[in-house]
Amino acid sequence: MASLPYPKEPRELPKIETAHRRIQSPIPHPDSLSLLKDLEHFEARSMQGQPPIIWHKAERFNVEDPYGNRWIDLSSGVLVANAGHGREEVRAAMEEELAQGLHHCYCFPHQARADLARKLIEITPDYLDKVFLLTTGSEATECAIKLARTHGVSKGGDKKKRIVTFNNAFHGRTLGAQLAGGIPSLKEWIHQPDPTFVQVPFPDGYANTQVAFEDFLGSLEGRDITADDVAGVMLETYQGATGSFAPVPFMEALRAWCDENEIVLILDEVQAGFGRCGKWFGFMHYGIEPDIICCGKGISSGMPLSAVIGRQSLMDQFGPGEMTSTHSGNPVCCRAALASVQLIESEGLVGNSECLGELLHGKLAELQQECSILGCTHGKGLIAGVRFVRPGTKEPNGEVAHAITQTMYERGVLTFSPVGPGGGTIKLNPPLCITPEALEEALGVFSEIVREKQKEIS
Repeated sequence: MASLPYPKEPRELPKIETAHRRIQSPIPHPDSLSLLKDLEHFEARSMQGQPPIIWHKAERFNVEDPYGNRWIDLSSGVLVANAGHGREEVRAAMEEELAQGLHHCYCFPHQARADLARKLIEITPDYLDKVFLLTTGSEATECAIKLARTHGVSKGGDKKKRIVTFNNAFHGRTLGAQLAGGIPSLKEWIHQPDPTFVQVPFPDGYANTQVAFEDFLGSLEGRDITADDVAGVMLETYQGATGSFAPVPFMEALRAWCDENEIVLILDEVQAGFGRCGKWFGFMHYGIEPDIICCGKGISSGMPLSAVIGRQSLMDQFGPGEMTSTHSGNPVCCRAALASVQLIESEGLVGNSECLGELLHGKLAELQQECSILGCTHGKGLIAGVRFVRPGTKEPNGEVAHAITQTMYERGVLTFSPVGPGGGTIKLNPPLCITPEALEEALGVFSEIVREKQKEIS
């Protein structure tokens, strides 16, 4: 589903000046219109769809435009700036590497890559003992699929090659990632579905109330798929479209089933990792051991880098030079990622995410009790998916969600455009360094707007 458009004509707004927000001009600013028109003219249309705010400066949990306006950022870009925007420590680490002239060195050995690989192994469970550095989350998930399928065929021959994923899953924009994904509208361009990719209902407990593991097995049996056909199961730790987690008993049963049948269990941590969910990695909430995790976004707090981390038996299936990528472990990106991880450690941002997550989800639970347009909220730590519906139903209400995000940025709180089924989910995911005061202020604005919209509809 394409994003609904935001107004491109300047709107006069009440002035706002608080400790963390400032709105002192029309939005969009009249002087920004030429830039917005250039982007619309020269770029592909798919790049449109976000609030018409010119990002000029960003620091920790604030974003500023060139015209003196400042927002509390609840987007983290798109769940990227986990340690915060514009952190001096990250910038200094990058500048030091740039000063050496190491802008790129392919897969030739370099210190930054070794340092980051060692650090990633340190912060993951002991059994995850090998790392493959890449550039994007899509690369990471495609790499994981390749590893799982190679392992499956080695164990069960050509028959054991299916990859099982979930409805409404998002694993990236490239061909393999979208074949694995569970959003039909994103696959329309493919035209020739691959029967070795199979989607089953995700047990979110809201849109799908059949959350027992037996329901998962029944979905496979209904398609004449047995465990002998399956090379891997891949799922997002929480579904990016809604912020929803699977039940712990479901995940425990899934892990056991994969163990019994030599099936690789892949957790897509691209949105969930590096403290976002109140633990270093979101899968830790399940108490299970995935065979492979895919990381990206928050790994570096701003630079393009991703990683596949897994068991040595899976990661070493390919020989030297057989699976590389042009920008694998880029030196500048590796330095940024190492500095970001060290910041998350030294400032206790995983704990901050857990603590402020209680505030975030507590406030949203209270709001849900008041407002029938708010169907459900999901999440843990500093990720929340707020699902807006038509009152009395579970039907997504994308128009209401979109209108709320517009009023939010007009009042100094920034999110990206709504996502999920029907565009009905607003995601709230600030940098992990946000303060309690700033989060309270942002949630106060959000709650006020939701109540206004509830009153308008009622």
